[in-house]
Amino acid sequence: MRVVVVGGGLGGLAAAARLAKLGHDVTLLERLPRLGGALVPTTAGDWSWDLTSTTLLPAVIRDLFRKSGRPVERELELVPLGLVREHVFEDASVLRLPGESRAAQLAAFDGLRPGLGQQWVDHVASYADDWEVLRRAYLEVPWTPDALNPEVAARLDSREVLHRRLKKRFRDERLRQVAAHPFVIDGHDPRNVPAWAGLVAYLEQRFGAWTVEGGMGVLAEALTTRLATRRVTVETGVTVEDVVVRDGRAVAVRTSGGDVDAEVVVVAVDPRTLPALAPYVARTMPAMPPVVCHVGLEGELAEHLTSMPHETVLHGDPMLVVRTGGRAPAGGSAWTVLGRGRLAEDILHALARHGIDLREHVVERVDRSPREIVEHWGSSPLGVLWQGRATVRRRLGPATPVPGVYAAGAHATPGGGLPFVGLSAALVAQAVGPA
Repeated sequence: MRVVVVGGGLGGLAAAARLAKLGHDVTLLERLPRLGGALVPTTAGDWSWDLTSTTLLPAVIRDLFRKSGRPVERELELVPLGLVREHVFEDASVLRLPGESRAAQLAAFDGLRPGLGQQWVDHVASYADDWEVLRRAYLEVPWTPDALNPEVAARLDSREVLHRRLKKRFRDERLRQVAAHPFVIDGHDPRNVPAWAGLVAYLEQRFGAWTVEGGMGVLAEALTTRLATRRVTVETGVTVEDVVVRDGRAVAVRTSGGDVDAEVVVVAVDPRTLPALAPYVARTMPAMPPVVCHVGLEGELAEHLTSMPHETVLHGDPMLVVRTGGRAPAGGSAWTVLGRGRLAEDILHALARHGIDLREHVVERVDRSPREIVEHWGSSPLGVLWQGRATVRRRLGPATPVPGVYAAGAHATPGGGLPFVGLSAALVAQAVGPA
């Protein structure tokens, strides 16, 4: 079948590669001049910074490369990170959170206060059943609302929210902050996040944190090469205006340059931007990005700064997140600072109040407001905002109410974040099936 994929981010790249391997004639259309979406780093001179989190689940990437051609080990290097992240709390206590080890996490939390470790590992263990049920019948298998596995439905329809579960289980505010952090930094209110979504803590404990050697841009380049190998037709700089529907079925994609015929359309962009799909997602909202500040640093940093891990979370209002590990010229460092909350001053001044003063070392700086990020990408790269339990059914994907149209990416099932975006493409490939 002739398949047109709209959007060249991770979701679109992964869907195109998988469907081409299944024998379909695939064309990918991307509005920007380069493929990769939010995987593409921000650059200035010799400096380069990733916009997205540098962590991912290796199994998702390995499955993608295996199902679309050569194994990932022949294309790029996945690197495990010893720490998931470091948390610095308002009372100046510090938690260095390891991954892939229950025992290591228990010891780390006990370092905050004896007894907290057991509370934490018990909390994480409570998600084991949720993960297995959702993995087997929601995350890895296409589903429809009218034929949903009863065990999955019981979780998706539960009224319990993450805030309530954490408040019930933890008296220590620091444990609640660690568990809620992945959602808070992405703009979600834990009062609106379903309790089962907290299984992110289980995934981090079980699988740890991984990154791509050289940054996420390397992943984008490898997938772009994979499309060429699979003979996917790629057109960049193309503005898609809508999906053309005739007799109740998608037959083409309308672009500023004319219609592109299609038997199947995969929408890997925010469906709210396409009139044919917008009515079905009218009740959703995008999760707004944080304030982003990329800095290129030179000179000798203070000793406590040279040992900064790849990600440090400074709790409070505003919450600040510092990510190291960008690409820099010899002798330099490339860091990214994210701000979420009441940020009433320059973000580097706010950071200096935490004892991380980079100002005298800055030789390159790129600032991005939430509005600028959304305008650049055409919508939020963080996907759909959690607005309670109904959100999970309001997201489209893998199928949509329009026959012949499927949805992948951060705005589709199962949601935002690199691992889940990768899974969305796998779901679409299964739903479409072989040619």
